[in-house]
Amino acid sequence: MVNKGILHRVSRGLYSLSENEGKEYIPEINKSLKYLSGKINNQFPFIDICIWSTKWLNEFMLHQPFRFYTIVEVEKDVMESVFYALKEQGKEVFLDPSEDIINNYVMNASEPIIITRLTTEAPTQKVNKVVTQTIEKLLVDIYCDPIIFAAQQGAELKRIYQAVFEKYNVNNTKMLRYASRRNKRDEINDFINNEV
Repeated sequence: MVNKGILHRVSRGLYSLSENEGKEYIPEINKSLKYLSGKINNQFPFIDICIWSTKWLNEFMLHQPFRFYTIVEVEKDVMESVFYALKEQGKEVFLDPSEDIINNYVMNASEPIIITRLTTEAPTQKVNKVVTQTIEKLLVDIYCDPIIFAAQQGAELKRIYQAVFEKYNVNNTKMLRYASRRNKRDEINDFINNEV
């Protein structure tokens, strides 16, 4: 894509769709995410965690979903413990939901929280004391999980990738390394090279 002039090298492993250098992706952490992160970290101070909102995807989408999820990714061994801890606090929590659960229950919840497994060595960043995803992780995750991210599939997925590459710096090496951890490196690389 660099040879075709589609992507422009910003630095080693870092690419942008525009010739102008993009900017670093730093999502906005609202009070509810900060509160949720604090609650989980107080109860489980030694776990790896990543918290983010699907609302952040709207920045890149043409068709805007009306429902958003808070995604809480934790280590596999503590998924159930975090699930029950949040459930006891009266939260609408769903543990690694199937497509049926998402369609029948999550979509009808007012503020759903989805607990999923955090892939080891996932690229995260700390923003306002909250560990959240990087733009590279966001791109890989929406590609790898079409059930949770059903609203971001098809033409919308291409649009998201294009918008991200136009607006932000994307570290291709970091993204493809994480895609390898999700067993989707070749698929994502082909998708970027042939469809974005």
